[in-house]
Amino acid sequence: MNAKLDDQGILVRPGVGITARVAQRSDLRFSRIVIDRPALIVLRHGTKTLQSARGQWSIRGGEAIAIAGGQTLDVTNRLSDRGLYEARWLIWDPPVMERFERDASGGRPLAGAAVLKRLDAHFTAAFDRAIEAIRDARSIPGNVAEHRVAEMLVWLSLHRIRFAAADTPTLAMQLRRLLETGLSEPWTTALAAKHLGLSEATLRRRLAAEGTSFGDLLTDMRMSYAMLLLQSTEHAVNRIALEVGYESASRFAIRFRERFGFAPTAIRGHARHRPADDEMRVRNGADINAL
Repeated sequence: MNAKLDDQGILVRPGVGITARVAQRSDLRFSRIVIDRPALIVLRHGTKTLQSARGQWSIRGGEAIAIAGGQTLDVTNRLSDRGLYEARWLIWDPPVMERFERDASGGRPLAGAAVLKRLDAHFTAAFDRAIEAIRDARSIPGNVAEHRVAEMLVWLSLHRIRFAAADTPTLAMQLRRLLETGLSEPWTTALAAKHLGLSEATLRRRLAAEGTSFGDLLTDMRMSYAMLLLQSTEHAVNRIALEVGYESASRFAIRFRERFGFAPTAIRGHARHRPADDEMRVRNGADINAL
């Protein structure tokens, strides 16, 4: 197995996990971010606040947060006093987590999120080794890499943090996993239904019962992935638009603003301050502009 740097700054090593370095150059707030899988975020610089119906959690540079999968969060990232925001996140490959949770005992599975205020030097070193295991597939054998990312689950368990065993995925979750294999593809309801072994009418009906639609889900995934690419790469906006299925950069920018309330360039500190922008910031929370 080889680690794949999707050419988008996101490292994926099948059978092990996913990681990315996230950076921003302005204070931003992202609403309704879907977290499909459990994640661990270590914040290097700045502050992060997560909010959901379950509660609110905040961390500063040098702290970490474990996030349960299967929830939707509002995320606010603010720059440090030095004008920096940087975080590194880790997502485990499902089989790695399943093996660990199968043998785990005791403790209630995490609901929402849990903050780790004081990071032990050994914890931080283990986190860095897990990231390196995903990054360096040539030098680090697969079974060693799996142990390194699983070690972080052990560290979390010592903090009385463990994740729930995987539930049967909803249709929306199954669809999200299908679409994430190629967000630049010209997806249609009919094509997605065929991949999932359903009729188009059944797909529409079941998604409606789950409170969503194919079009809304596809757009949300494309915009959320674009947000991650803007945070983790220096790629031009027009290239990112193509990566998420938009041939027109201007159309992409309109969709992005509709979804998040600000232009894609705001993530990199190139926002144009206009009265409409100021009004949007007030609606979303003064001066707050994801993972």
